[in-house]
Amino acid sequence: MSRAAEDSEVAAAEAGPGPVTAERRGRPRSAAADSAIIEAVLRLIENGVSIGELSMERIAREAGVGKATIYRRWSGKSALMLDVMRSLDVQGPPPAGDSVRDDLVALLEFLRRRGLAKRSSALLRTVVSHVQAQPELWAEYHNAVVRARHEALLAVLRRGVANGEIRADHDLETLADLFIGPMLARALLHEWKELPEGLAEDIVDMVLEGVRPRAGSAAG
Repeated sequence: MSRAAEDSEVAAAEAGPGPVTAERRGRPRSAAADSAIIEAVLRLIENGVSIGELSMERIAREAGVGKATIYRRWSGKSALMLDVMRSLDVQGPPPAGDSVRDDLVALLEFLRRRGLAKRSSALLRTVVSHVQAQPELWAEYHNAVVRARHEALLAVLRRGVANGEIRADHDLETLADLFIGPMLARALLHEWKELPEGLAEDIVDMVLEGVRPRAGSAAG
């Protein structure tokens, strides 16, 4: 379908309801168009276009589709951006459950590798820089993606407290920040800093050294 024909559909929809054929209702959504649109957004961001500068018209031109193609899929730019971020998300392996230290290292190593991926880190830096202007976008991403990873980290820390590897007198939310903070700071805020191999192990060992039960201490 041409771009002009697609834009005509939007105008017809805005004019009011009309007869809807069975063929229209059953028309499948094109995965190729979805990918083209998402790739267009990624290219624009990589070329330095900010979220505030992105418009549906500009995205449509970059993707080679009509605006109607985008609006049939997403209600607005925030909904589209959420799917763009989801497209970059890769689920890490679940914690093995054998060693608290090894599970913590695995979780941080996943963050390190994500930080090394140019596309993921560039997009997230862009979103963080615009979080005050579009807080609803960050909240949606947090609820859809970040919360699950945070809960996985808290579960490992709770296991460490239960088996005596971590003292019970620390707030686990703060402790989680101590583990992931250095990695996220390098990946998102100080992208010029390196993310060398072994960084995950160093962070985990340093934090665990400070929070493990002290020898001869009967109570926290």
